Amino acid sequence: MLNMQETEGKTPERRLPPGGPFRPYRSEAAMFAERYKRNCLLSETEQMRLAEGRVLIVGLGGLGGHVLDMLARMGVGRIVGADGDVFEPSNLNRQLLCTEKRLGMNKAEAARLHVAEVNSEIAFTAIPRFVRGPELEALAQEADVIVDALGGLRDRAALQSAAARAGAPLVSAGISGLTGWMAVVLPGEEGPAAYLGAGDEGGGGVEEKEGNLAPTAALAAALQAAEVLKLLTGKPHQKGLLLFDLAENVFAPLEWN
Repeated sequence: MLNMQETEGKTPERRLPPGGPFRPYRSEAAMFAERYKRNCLLSETEQMRLAEGRVLIVGLGGLGGHVLDMLARMGVGRIVGADGDVFEPSNLNRQLLCTEKRLGMNKAEAARLHVAEVNSEIAFTAIPRFVRGPELEALAQEADVIVDALGGLRDRAALQSAAARAGAPLVSAGISGLTGWMAVVLPGEEGPAAYLGAGDEGGGGVEEKEGNLAPTAALAAALQAAEVLKLLTGKPHQKGLLLFDLAENVFAPLEWN
């Protein structure tokens, strides 16, 4: 996990334990070739930090699919993605990994196929089930950054708690209609789970009533991916919560109390 007091300008100190889910990056030599030419905003050292980074994405639907795609294209070298859900027709309007041919397919399996086509150099581990309890705790302990891409509220508090116990930053987001929010939660901070409630037994949220549109999902995911980039490379990151409303083109940052 990252030491959040010493991230800027430094490479994470933890290294991959043998046999863990975060498998080694396959080809460091390929990193500075044509593939990452347009990543020129990043230094070679920062690109190496991406390659060495370990990111856990929980949820591979409207948010998680976009986040995974962006991280894979940027060259984040070790990613674990977990989701026990399967694609259904209502996912086609916004979920990047969902296609007509993949209806009925597990989302983690679809993610594995997508990453293999986008960037076969990186190590991606697909977990085709909902991760909770000890399994979630173990995965969190090995991650440098954790992405909360869950669709409802039920499991957000558990994920935020697991990230805090692991000492890992959590990048969370949620959307509804043309509005959304994104937050970076550091260990010890209350985070959105303290304010959003626990959700219902079905795990749904306001997004099921208001709907989810493709631009909202893509924007929230882009904000999440940008924060993961900053956290892995030691750049200054978002403090607290960022709210946005695409109907009015309004962005409003809010800091935790």
